[in-house]
Amino acid sequence: MARYQTILETIGRTPVVRINKLGPAGVNLWVKVEAFNPLGSVKDRLALGVIEAAEKSGALKPGQTVIEATSGNTGIGLAMVCAQKGYPLVVTMAESFSVERRKLMRFLGAKVITTPAALRGTGMVAKAVELAQKHGWFLTRQFENEANPDMHSATTAQEILADFAGETLDYWVTGYGTGGTLKGVSRVLKDKSPKTKIIVCEPEDAQLLGSGAEQARNPDGSAAAGHPAWKPHPMQGWTPDFIPKLTGDAVAMELIDQILPIAGPESLTMSKRLADQEGIFVGITSGATFAGALRIAATAPKGANILCMLPDTGERYLSTPLFADVPVEMTPDEQVIFDSTPLGKAD
Repeated sequence: MARYQTILETIGRTPVVRINKLGPAGVNLWVKVEAFNPLGSVKDRLALGVIEAAEKSGALKPGQTVIEATSGNTGIGLAMVCAQKGYPLVVTMAESFSVERRKLMRFLGAKVITTPAALRGTGMVAKAVELAQKHGWFLTRQFENEANPDMHSATTAQEILADFAGETLDYWVTGYGTGGTLKGVSRVLKDKSPKTKIIVCEPEDAQLLGSGAEQARNPDGSAAAGHPAWKPHPMQGWTPDFIPKLTGDAVAMELIDQILPIAGPESLTMSKRLADQEGIFVGITSGATFAGALRIAATAPKGANILCMLPDTGERYLSTPLFADVPVEMTPDEQVIFDSTPLGKAD
């Protein structure tokens, strides 16, 4: 046990946990559970990284308002960091994302500006840019900001190397949202663990990388328009309607060994199976990444070590299809248990 001066010191050092029931025999399947971060997702790392880098460079002034476009987890992480450090925070967020995320950010003191669902991810980004320019706010630019992958190179990647010191990590499986985790970790693994194959998952209905189609960009690397291969999908936080610059960097640097398309229903099923068979409570994107890891495990050589990133907690998804079949009232089976003893039974 340790004592910490602020909540921010607890970010990172998340556990790697063995999968005991869902993986095939003879293969070592592991998951890195980012829900152990204080606000429940891998984006806590990004949030701290971009704010501290901006403080160090002088780009963020004391008391200045911070603004970012987010599907939720980055905004929640930023709300924690800004609350602790004393910065006002405004986030823009497409109204299609889960209401839990809005409430969490507001509870942490942030202001949440929702943009029409029809404008997609590019719309919420454009609104954040407008507001930053209008009011002189600091825009964190999570999709292009090098402090994002730098934080993962300095923390996430080092934790993975330490956890597999003395043995080979054969596969590292991840999705991508901003591309910060992907770029930051994979470049370190390619250097320090060159036998590790980098496997990237993306939605079957939005195969932006798999399509091979180029992303139109502005001179600063930001997306100039939505990507032609994008379609709506249930993996909130994964694959916005454009290829972020940081993800594009990982492609250009040839860091990716394989891209796997994951179906939406499969991601929901795997999230539920992780919960009810392994006791690991995670969200839809985690289920999707785990589905990809299982696909790799099915053909991996005996004794292979596979590490799958699980980016966030399942509590971000209570109002989504992930919980659609979970009843609020007692089920018939539960009623039978209740009725098996006298207390509370109707005469």
